[in-house]
Amino acid sequence: MRNHMRMLVDALMRNAAADGECAAFQDAAGTLSRSVLARRVAGLAAELAASPARTIGLFAPNGADWAIGFLAAAAAGRIVVPLPTFFSPAQLGHVVRDASVDLLLATQETWPRALRSGIRASLFETAKSGDAMPSPVGEFRQIIYTSGTTGAPKGVVHGEAQLGWQAKALASATEASADDLYLSVLPLPLLLESLCAIVVPTLVGASTRFDAQSAAAIGRGVAPRLADLFEDIRPTTSVLVPQLLKSWSLELSAHGASAPSSLRFVAVGGAPVAPRLAEEAWALGIPVHEGYGLSECCSVVAMNRPGERSADIVGRPLDGLSVEIDDGEIVVEGPPVMSGYLGRPPAPRRLRTGDLGAFDDAGRLKVLGRKDSLIVTAFGRNVSPEWVESEVCVSSRIALCAVTGHGEPVLSAVIVPTALAEPWFRSAGAEEIEAFCRRLCADLPAYATPERWETVSLEEAIAEGLVNAAGAVNRGVAARILARRTPRQDAA
Repeated sequence: MRNHMRMLVDALMRNAAADGECAAFQDAAGTLSRSVLARRVAGLAAELAASPARTIGLFAPNGADWAIGFLAAAAAGRIVVPLPTFFSPAQLGHVVRDASVDLLLATQETWPRALRSGIRASLFETAKSGDAMPSPVGEFRQIIYTSGTTGAPKGVVHGEAQLGWQAKALASATEASADDLYLSVLPLPLLLESLCAIVVPTLVGASTRFDAQSAAAIGRGVAPRLADLFEDIRPTTSVLVPQLLKSWSLELSAHGASAPSSLRFVAVGGAPVAPRLAEEAWALGIPVHEGYGLSECCSVVAMNRPGERSADIVGRPLDGLSVEIDDGEIVVEGPPVMSGYLGRPPAPRRLRTGDLGAFDDAGRLKVLGRKDSLIVTAFGRNVSPEWVESEVCVSSRIALCAVTGHGEPVLSAVIVPTALAEPWFRSAGAEEIEAFCRRLCADLPAYATPERWETVSLEEAIAEGLVNAAGAVNRGVAARILARRTPRQDAA
């Protein structure tokens, strides 16, 4: 194994030798100590190294088993493919075939679906413990498929160099230490979550608490209740998407409560964070730090560091990463840029992200939206839909918003009410809903304010694929919803 991921296995063994009884991972099944973790990883790694299977599919809910499978694949030098448990059979089938998965690691919960896949499967609990790590049989690689994507998503390939570099950079930028307790609520197949919940804590000797129920809810497109969870666990760090930050803030506000004082750093990414939402979160004791990244760059490209956070900015690029603005587009070059898409020619090391951005005088990055999602109206006005959506979604009544209107004289929007607001939307007329939504856009210029508003339920939004597990909206789906309806139709 090359030095990039050998450091992860070395850290795992070093942690066990230093204090074997210290908690490494915790989940609903209990606490896994460092020494037990090391033995379970060693045992499974030995089995994987001896197995003819080259590509391992991790098919398990968030928890210690998932972490053991990931670490064992790294130690054995195998290819690992995280398989979201919320993927449909068609999506899972595509990923398994595309990545040539030849062994599924499953739990009792996922075992029936694993058997139906037609791929050889093994239960985590049947793996024996071991005393020594095996020699790796190849280079560890991770293939990431966009969570919640419909159709046939492409696999992003990251090797030891990208993963190792990114993990060390994240540990440094977030000031991670052995004193940290990380609370994992996002699905582990999300690349950033597996890095922050497994790799970084292992490198620095920290501990992670997995909450499988929250991750499962998020996979279904439902925001779980976080206030009691964070208060009970009292973590120091976590990663959220904007919708979770919003729902947590609303919970705290409704009960006149604040976030636990144990928190020192909460990273938020995956979609734009409205400045007003971030300000409200800080006032409630949530230390929000916005960041920016993409799977093709092994997750994080830039982030607000502790003590350096600024509103409406995603912070400085990670140290050692070259980030430039070329014709308004963010271009990234450096160690974490992907090897390429699976089955495609190698990717250029200078990656055009497709995102629009700009730097301020302090060298901090501001993301202005997707280049390919930029709306140019029939009047020649350029509008970033993310800008409008973030303003609308600040409201406690709005869970999601998707704005369309490219080539049209006016913008249109599809909105999804929060659960608490659904009764109001059902009883309100179209004109009342429009007036409410236009008030949310009071700070926007007239050309950026949608003229048409359509409402869909959360259940319909999930069924249609309007939103994915990371909280990002699919504006193509929004356009199809709008096309099926007559203007001003009230479908709350």
